[in-house]
Amino acid sequence: MRMWRPAKLPFPQQKGFIMAKITLPELPYAMDALSPHISKETLEFHYGKHHKTYVETLNKLIAGTEFENKSLEEIVKKSSGKIFNNAAQVWNHTFYWNSMAPKAGGEPDGVLGEAIEKKWGPFDTFKTEFGKVAADTFGSGWVWLVQTPDGGLDLKSTSNAQTPLTTADKPLLTCDVWEHAYYIDYRNKRPDYVGAFWNVVNWKFAAENMASGAADKAGIRKAS
Repeated sequence: MRMWRPAKLPFPQQKGFIMAKITLPELPYAMDALSPHISKETLEFHYGKHHKTYVETLNKLIAGTEFENKSLEEIVKKSSGKIFNNAAQVWNHTFYWNSMAPKAGGEPDGVLGEAIEKKWGPFDTFKTEFGKVAADTFGSGWVWLVQTPDGGLDLKSTSNAQTPLTTADKPLLTCDVWEHAYYIDYRNKRPDYVGAFWNVVNWKFAAENMASGAADKAGIRKAS
């Protein structure tokens, strides 16, 4: 069975699938592109320091181990402890950057929009439920819109570095609710940050992830 892969994520492993070194993917937009909702300063610290450190730490941890020549996804799915924590954070953050885009936001349409309406009703109800999951995520973690194995949608909260990649759920988009994701711009006001997230949410990316799953299930190999 062909493994599902997120749509257009710039993981270096997608080019050759196996590399001796994990590298920091480039942001899919300029550092100031999400401003004023997420500032350039936040991205300089969040991407330029936090994400970068996860990559550097992971490379040190896997050197000389069974994971040294594995793809990032393989490492996430098969490792534990410090290696898992750093690998999953590299993957989660890259997925998060792609879950946002400049001049984005609004409401999803097409199949994704219909699926959200089927599950939650009006879009504002979905946003409210998403906000509740974000607020109820204790400490550090992530909020995910996922497609479950039965084809429906759901909202999931994961703590620390945990990720749907290790489950049967398929992630469509995510919002990082670790405090370092929003403290510079919103201090400790997580709800304000989540409210701002709707101005930059990348529904195109989420829809492509959902569509890629449908193609895989139908046995269609999409052109790269």
